Amino acid sequence: MTALELGFGLPVSGSWAGTHNAAENVVTIAQEAEAAGYRSLWTFQRLLHPVGAKWGAMYESVTDPLITLGYTAAVTQRARLGLAILNAPFFSPILLAKQLSTLDILSHGRLDTGLGLGWAEEEFTAAGVDFARRGARVEEFTQCLKAIWTQPEVSFQGEFYQVPASLVEPKPVQSPHPPLLLGGDAGPALRRIGRVADGWITRSRHDLTRLPADLAVIAEAAAEAGRDSSRLRVVVRGVLALSATTSDDGQGRKPLHGTVVQIKDDLNRLAEQGVSEVFIDPNFDPTIGSPHVDARAALDSARHLLETFAPGSGPLG
Repeated sequence: MTALELGFGLPVSGSWAGTHNAAENVVTIAQEAEAAGYRSLWTFQRLLHPVGAKWGAMYESVTDPLITLGYTAAVTQRARLGLAILNAPFFSPILLAKQLSTLDILSHGRLDTGLGLGWAEEEFTAAGVDFARRGARVEEFTQCLKAIWTQPEVSFQGEFYQVPASLVEPKPVQSPHPPLLLGGDAGPALRRIGRVADGWITRSRHDLTRLPADLAVIAEAAAEAGRDSSRLRVVVRGVLALSATTSDDGQGRKPLHGTVVQIKDDLNRLAEQGVSEVFIDPNFDPTIGSPHVDARAALDSARHLLETFAPGSGPLG
């Protein structure tokens, strides 16, 4: 078992990422997390929240993930910068490749790119993209993105995307390209990860008790494609529910819910199952990532999580 890496979510959702305090809070969290030894800093994407929908408060007010990471790159030195995730269908590969290459250059090669299919039909409507066949679209998107990043003279002809013979410069710092991680947990998505991705990012509501079975699906697809699944990264978005007393609802405790000791035990267990990294994402804590809570209190709660689980703050387990 390799050592589990820990990351932390940047302010992107709710009042602590609001109009009047987002810049200061991004700097505070990014620099404190880097100083505390966290390996990575993460953002996520949400374009809109339909009126009357009940998606969750963390989706009601969300800043742009790419712009946030670009700002973070300028105020940090070592931490990797993660997108978890961008919904690929909302972009063209040529535009996103240019943006990500620039971010990789300006951060001196610290970018981790997480892409997904998207799930909200309202966002597809607003983006002017067909909701159908988005799995096939994303698989071709990754192929086109890799071609743009790696071919000296780019030429790509697919069903959804085309790039005429072109020079597309500059290339990213990382070779052959920034790590491409994919989201999703349905069978086709897991098999796609095994075939074409550099790793997997779990979603916020993923049932972590399913991990061994999910990883087996990825490994089988990787083997069928002639790839070594042990080289794929497994990144878990850690949605923590910290409590002062032992948590058990009578039907078994949910992973990453409970006391500090229980959660650290869970982190150990995830590492044993093959997880490479867990990033603690306070944006999905209703006391932090909601636009309806006090911004200062949200920041204080996030900093408490940051300090409590900081690498070197104490043994896991």
